[in-house]
Amino acid sequence: MNILLVYPKTPNTFWSFAEAIKFISKKASDIPLGLITVAAMLPEEWSKRLIDMNVTELRDKDLLWADYVFIGGMNIQRRSFLRVVNRCNQLGVKVVAGGAMATTDYEEILGVDHFVLNEAEGTLPPFIADLQNGCAKRVYQSEEFPQLSSTPIPMWSLLDMKKYAGMGIQYSRGCPFDCEFCSITMLNGRQPRTKSTGQFLAELDSLYDHGWRGGVFIVDDNFIGKKSKLKSDLLPALIAWSRQKKYPFQFTTEVSINLSDDEELMQLMVQAGFKHTFVGIETPADEGLAECGKMQNLKRDLIGSVKKMQRHGLVVSGGFIVGFDSDTPAIFERQINFIQKSGIVTAMVGLLTAPTETKLYRRLKAEKRLLHLSTGDNMDGSLNFIPKMDYQKLVRGYKHILETIYSPKEYYKRVRTFLNEYRLPQPSKITLTDFRAFIRSLWKIGIFDRGRRYYWRLLGHTLVRYPHKFGTAVTLAIYGFHFRRVVRSI
Repeated sequence: MNILLVYPKTPNTFWSFAEAIKFISKKASDIPLGLITVAAMLPEEWSKRLIDMNVTELRDKDLLWADYVFIGGMNIQRRSFLRVVNRCNQLGVKVVAGGAMATTDYEEILGVDHFVLNEAEGTLPPFIADLQNGCAKRVYQSEEFPQLSSTPIPMWSLLDMKKYAGMGIQYSRGCPFDCEFCSITMLNGRQPRTKSTGQFLAELDSLYDHGWRGGVFIVDDNFIGKKSKLKSDLLPALIAWSRQKKYPFQFTTEVSINLSDDEELMQLMVQAGFKHTFVGIETPADEGLAECGKMQNLKRDLIGSVKKMQRHGLVVSGGFIVGFDSDTPAIFERQINFIQKSGIVTAMVGLLTAPTETKLYRRLKAEKRLLHLSTGDNMDGSLNFIPKMDYQKLVRGYKHILETIYSPKEYYKRVRTFLNEYRLPQPSKITLTDFRAFIRSLWKIGIFDRGRRYYWRLLGHTLVRYPHKFGTAVTLAIYGFHFRRVVRSI
């Protein structure tokens, strides 16, 4: 059996970092972790190839080689996903689809021969057995949330690692919180399930043995879903592993804001090699937080919580949303003021969207306000529901946020706010790739970018005040270049 695994193309958004990774000569920021994990679950004797359309062109001869094309993806990749399915249909190649988008929207997708939905540990084995016996069904589903003890080490050999800015790995699935707009609890449940510490370290060993050095994104829905297990088991072992290997990886992950309440956990994460966390802030308005069920963010000093994490040595990125029913026109300036004061340099601001079968989706459907399926792109101005605020006013306000916080003046001001608060755990080693990125930034940002004077001021300010944070400042300047390009394209 010849199996071609295809990862659809992701459009250029804040999340893609497409303009930033060009500075380090990379093609994509993230790997298709789900597909290479599925590949490791397939029979050993089957031939497997991977085409990640973000780094490699998908040719007809690749498709014609395959007995089956396995394709997965997220809502934001829908257009590319459907085009691949259509190409397979025209060439007469059978298609097997899974992943988050297929799981929620499979009834809307034409041209797929077999859907293997939900978590592959539960639905892939019966599909393979039926396929080998010649009696494969069209849809395989499960309401069970399987334990992760059977999850294999991803098939790293399918990746051309040099084309990626970072690798990905998973420790847990699920989130103890249940925000109205989020599909995580529907897809992965509210009871976080984890791999064993030995299993997780074996994956890191495998990644290390394949020659990777650099950034590793732990892709968990909420890495701190089981805080006691992290503190007593995983992190002490990861600290020992990282020290023994001389810190080959710099970890990034997603957490909830309550990380800031746990001094011990923050310290352990930094000691283990965590550099960066993404936190869903959503809104500074209590009314919006209450509306979407973001209870973990209520009744706290959100800016103080962010700065606490920064002072412990974690770079904090934040997710922000406008378009809640309770939002008034005042929300746009409130978001701007919060983002600027917090020093959250990479502030991912999007319009509210209702993914299929979330609590928000079901509520809006009952209220007859739902328009169509979510595109997964919360930055393109296309809502999939009728908002309470006037739509034109909402879109203009959203545009105003982006044009303000990513204007050179406000962006570089925010970088300074962050550098003043941030405690760098230990100076990073400067690699040849880092040096090349710096030289390119001098040229592309320091000479040709419209915000070049702010760039030079930042470099001078950092050299005088925080010379040990100079590398961080250059990285954030490059991120800003990417964000400004994306904002101009919206």
